[in-house]
Amino acid sequence: MEFLGTSQTASYCGPKKPCVLMAPPEAVQSPGVHECYQPYHLPGYRYLNSWRPSLFYKVSDGQACPDECRRSPLRPPTILPALRSALFCRYSAQDWDQATQLQLRGAEASRLWAGRLTGDTMRLMQDKDQLTRQMQEGTSRNLGQRLTDIGFWKSELCYELDRLLTENRSLDTLKRRLECGAEELNCPLQVALECLYHREKRIGIDLVHDGVEKNLIREVDLLKCCQERMRQLAQRIDIQMRDNRDAQHALERDIEDKNSAECIDEQCFNLRNTSDCISFFHGVEKCDGTISVPDTWAKFSNDNIRHSQNMRANSIRLREEAEHLLESLSDQLWKQFTDTNLAFSARIAEETEAKNKLQTQLAKTLQEIFQAENTIMLLERAIIAKECPLKVAQTRLACRNRRPNVELCRDIPQFK
Repeated sequence: MEFLGTSQTASYCGPKKPCVLMAPPEAVQSPGVHECYQPYHLPGYRYLNSWRPSLFYKVSDGQACPDECRRSPLRPPTILPALRSALFCRYSAQDWDQATQLQLRGAEASRLWAGRLTGDTMRLMQDKDQLTRQMQEGTSRNLGQRLTDIGFWKSELCYELDRLLTENRSLDTLKRRLECGAEELNCPLQVALECLYHREKRIGIDLVHDGVEKNLIREVDLLKCCQERMRQLAQRIDIQMRDNRDAQHALERDIEDKNSAECIDEQCFNLRNTSDCISFFHGVEKCDGTISVPDTWAKFSNDNIRHSQNMRANSIRLREEAEHLLESLSDQLWKQFTDTNLAFSARIAEETEAKNKLQTQLAKTLQEIFQAENTIMLLERAIIAKECPLKVAQTRLACRNRRPNVELCRDIPQFK
């Protein structure tokens, strides 16, 4: 390599000659050489004084070669002073290697740091994806469990509602039986009253307060008492049916709410990341419109079921009481009817005996009895003829009693 400003026969290109440093004479001073090269500072090297050669770092004192070198007029100087200063200020190969190694190590560290950052980012993405899938699967499992709970309570509510409706139908049938039984007792009551009224037609000493009259009076009182107890029980059944309808409405409302919740949760359970109906709803996670927790939610349905079961238990007790009442009243009525018939038979026997003793009055008595029988027959026909108008009137009253709320007015048709 050729340095600019020198020839190929420069002294540094040939064999190196020994050069003895000698102190210059005091009278002759070498020209001062000032540094004009600004060195390049590598990154991380704040001070270059520790490695830069001290030669020509400051104004150097001249160290001349031997006189032979200085006095040779035919040989040009080895190197110009400025070039020599620049040459000696350059970096050494060791410095270059160190700077290169430093750059390589920095690049390697940056690459490793970037690789670790990329790996951490990929692991973070994988962790978040796995966490998102786990949370979504957990939410789906929770929704499935929620659907199972809703289905369980809905089946329990439907089962209880069916039993309650069956009980309501049984109560309604029993109520109609009681009302019909109370209405049917009107005929025996009318017969007993007619018997009393007819016995009031006895004349003179025949107006005897005998066993027949006593039995007829007891029969009338028993019939009226039976009617009153049947009507009271029918009213109690009506009140119980109203309570049952309240429980029924609560069950139906709860079932309807559970159907709506089941449809919504089933729709949410079927949602996937590829569904078309998904969208963003900003701020929806901050709005909490819930009014219950799972414990209170289950307790609400359980309370409805328990209330319905209590109503059914009351209805069953009421039905048993009604059945027992019907049996007891039937036995009492039949016993009183038998006693009345026996009293009639005994009284007839007494009258027959008296009639045999009063043969002289036989014709008149028979005629009177015949007329009385005809009258009874006519009265019975008249009673039978009045049954249809009575039924019409009572049917109208029964129908008008079913008017709702304020429509139960005591108007002119009701009063008449």
